[in-house]
Amino acid sequence: MNLLFKLVTLSAIFSYINGAIFEASVTDLQLLVDEKENITIIVKNVATSGTLNLTRSAKNIVELTPNQIPIPKSSNGSYPVLVEAVGAGHVIINGQFDGDDKVLLRVTVLKNIGLDVFSVVIGWIYFIAWSVSFYPQIYTNYKRKSVIGLNFDFLYLNIVGFTLYGVFNLGLYFSEDIKEEYFDRHPGGLNPVQVNDIVFAVHAAIVCAFTITQTFIYERAEQRVSTTARLILGFFAAVIIISVILSACKVLEWLDFLYICSYVKLTITLIKYVPQAYMNYQRKSTVGWSIGNILLDFTGGMLSMLQMIVNAYNYDDWVSIFSDLTKFGLGLFSVAFDILFIVQHYVLYTHSRTKA
Repeated sequence: MNLLFKLVTLSAIFSYINGAIFEASVTDLQLLVDEKENITIIVKNVATSGTLNLTRSAKNIVELTPNQIPIPKSSNGSYPVLVEAVGAGHVIINGQFDGDDKVLLRVTVLKNIGLDVFSVVIGWIYFIAWSVSFYPQIYTNYKRKSVIGLNFDFLYLNIVGFTLYGVFNLGLYFSEDIKEEYFDRHPGGLNPVQVNDIVFAVHAAIVCAFTITQTFIYERAEQRVSTTARLILGFFAAVIIISVILSACKVLEWLDFLYICSYVKLTITLIKYVPQAYMNYQRKSTVGWSIGNILLDFTGGMLSMLQMIVNAYNYDDWVSIFSDLTKFGLGLFSVAFDILFIVQHYVLYTHSRTKA
């Protein structure tokens, strides 16, 4: 079968149950609805006889044949199991033996492979749009040899947010201890951080830092970081420092520290556009604030939400949106601010651009 249709991770999940080893021939299996796939359950070092019960974390997604495997004493062997996809969704297959329960396999079932490819394409487009969105502002500053009109509160909130986002991604991706903590809390779960998340966060922080250096080089008039922003940033710094100390003293787990970083980042995303929007209103002008940044951010935000909707339909996973509105809500919030900036630029303050 084409790799676009089925994703199989070759490294297996080793589950130790009372000294015995149970493993599936694949870790992650992706199937289309009504598709069937044979897998193998490998058993080693079984000291006592018993029955291996295969259980599902959700019904009506896959059927297993057989779902009970008799295991003789001192057994080392392989047992075939047929996995049949009957409905879209995500399901974890556990093995229960001798009173213990361990994860063996994760199965994802989708409705349409075309939608899956479409989702991947959307993901790359919004990744590129968001990555490129930082550069129109840099070019505008360079062309004008001025940063007048660009709000400094926005810049400093932005770099702190993306730095913390980078810390979260780097920690959860590279730290084995933190990954172990994560999987202890979410058995059978997948690491939510991918390489592109790391690249985006690190790139964003670097580009934000470069934009801030422009504020020291080009004309800035009397602009500076406001007292309100300084207090907010000081509060965030205190939260992070205290969290580091508590984690170093083992009062908090390092995973909790990363979660705190992510909460601060989410808070910054909610407030970072306010100073720029208010500054445009006060000046009755958007001169100095690049509309290219906003148009690309708007494109990325819309495509990000579209991808979430497509995936929710394709995997029959609307709960991922409606049970946790954080990501979707933040995307919607950012798009709303983008629309405000577009209205300011093209409708309310067009005269100021003509004069400039």
